[in-house]
Amino acid sequence: MDLSPRALILCFLTCSVAADTPVVSVEPRSAAVRQGESVSFRCQARSNVQPVQLEWKKANNQPFLDNVKIGPDGTVLTVANARLGNQGQFRCVAISSAGRSFANAALTVKHVPKVQLTPAGPLQVRVGDPVSVECRATGRPRPTVAWQRQGSTTQLVTEEINFVNILKWSAIRQEDSGEYICQAGNNLGVSEARIEIIVGGAPGAPVASVNLEEITAVEGQTVTMECQASGSPPPEISWSKLRAPLPWQHTVDGGVLTLTSVGRQDSGQYICNATNVNGYSEAYTQMEVETPPYATCLPDQVRLKPGGSLVVQCLAHGSHPISFTWTRLGRVGLPAAAVAAADGRLMIARVKQNDSGTYKCVATNHIGSSEAQAKVIIKA
Repeated sequence: MDLSPRALILCFLTCSVAADTPVVSVEPRSAAVRQGESVSFRCQARSNVQPVQLEWKKANNQPFLDNVKIGPDGTVLTVANARLGNQGQFRCVAISSAGRSFANAALTVKHVPKVQLTPAGPLQVRVGDPVSVECRATGRPRPTVAWQRQGSTTQLVTEEINFVNILKWSAIRQEDSGEYICQAGNNLGVSEARIEIIVGGAPGAPVASVNLEEITAVEGQTVTMECQASGSPPPEISWSKLRAPLPWQHTVDGGVLTLTSVGRQDSGQYICNATNVNGYSEAYTQMEVETPPYATCLPDQVRLKPGGSLVVQCLAHGSHPISFTWTRLGRVGLPAAAVAAADGRLMIARVKQNDSGTYKCVATNHIGSSEAQAKVIIKA
């Protein structure tokens, strides 16, 4: 349909104004900085109609914080010492007699996690109560969250709902009393929050607790385990070991169990039992005793004829992992045909007369090392 002269004139005026509306761009269009760092955005406007006025706003029309500064000509916006409240979109608006247009820039403020527990604690409950504690962690990048009990390195099983990690008991027990830690971490740092959970039984019933739930000791060390118990009347405290008697080198003073010169056989679970007329309570400490290797060679003497096959096994008892190294006494290096396997075997498929000698195996772990020798005799 043909336009009237009047319509053509109106279209010409309107289209001309639209074509002359400023074209706005912001650089960078997005930025991510750590909390406390600074960043600047530059706004540019191209227009055939001058003058052009530039204005900066928050995209949500909220006022700027006091650390946001705009340059004299309005082109540069600087966020100094960025805070979490600066996060969001900044809008540069260009205004001329031909109209207005805008462009946005997004700012992300990265920060170490913050952790909040609900309830905050300390939390007093009774045996058999259902208990749940929520851990909400904020941070950029989004942090990973884990729960553990004080004195233990084991990560607890939790339920996650809408980025909230929930530690739950359907029916809490007295031995669940203790301090629990929610830890959140990202590549900027780690934060944690703690809550003490106090589980009460019958009036005056004992509640036992140990200072350490897991202990790693080295053979020969002296180890001390401490048990405390509340209750009325004051409970009697005794120590035992699961499925075994206490080591013969032990003393008990009050609630303190001392083990002298521990060995590998002393590894296991130790039980503190607190008893009074109103009931009893148990607490547990798991001890692992690590030992240096003790090496032997099997056999320790070998007689072969030239062309025979040599296999000597180096065995080692001790805490794993254990590595093995073979050498020949009085010589530089092993024979060219010798193969030293990772499991401690020394092998020569076809021995020669000059393969005779004394071979030494050194077994090593993170605590120490031990050596053993095997004599190899090659005679026709």
